[in-house]
Amino acid sequence: MTLKFLGIISNTPTDESPTIWLHEESGDLLIQSYKATEKETEDCRAVGSVPGHSTDVPDHETIIRLPAEMLKYIPRPDDGEDDSAGTAGP
Repeated sequence: MTLKFLGIISNTPTDESPTIWLHEESGDLLIQSYKATEKETEDCRAVGSVPGHSTDVPDHETIIRLPAEMLKYIPRPDDGEDDSAGTAGP
């Protein structure tokens, strides 16, 4: 697996570090972030998604809360390579 570090939340404490990586072969994002609270998870279930789709969260999935600051690290189809995206190295 080839991962590329994309970024970490600025001014992050050493024991809390929302971080984002890109799996270069698949294009998938791997995200370390805060777990959604039970209330946030309940709210997501209440809002739902597409008609007929379950609102349950399977055991192999979770809902995370991604700080808005982290959105700048999510690659866009028109993005060029920018090695300055991260605020700290791996």
